[in-house]
Amino acid sequence: MKKDKNTKVETLKKIVKKFRDKRNWEQFHDPKNLAEAISIEVGELEELFLWKEENEIKKLLKKDKEFKKRVEDEFADIIIFSLNFANSTNIDISSALRRKIKKNAKKYPVNKAKNKSTKYTEL
Repeated sequence: MKKDKNTKVETLKKIVKKFRDKRNWEQFHDPKNLAEAISIEVGELEELFLWKEENEIKKLLKKDKEFKKRVEDEFADIIIFSLNFANSTNIDISSALRRKIKKNAKKYPVNKAKNKSTKYTEL
């Protein structure tokens, strides 16, 4: 089984594109619908954690294989729709991520943000 350390983002984008194309779903994969789908899948992931305490979640992720599988499936759905969004909008994920990390580094300098969860406007 392929792992993160030896799988390129480009390969993942091709996998979801091939899956989409075999089903002729490109017609449904416009940016608006994909953004909504991402949001819906995030809600489904959040639902798995609803009303659970942090310690309970940690225990479930470690010891309950079915719970962990459900979390992985919902997370995978988010990634799949995100990759489809990138394909649909011609976003180069690596470039966008690196650019955003640089921007965030300026908004959240280590000397001000370290050990804080404060929004950059409050630092």
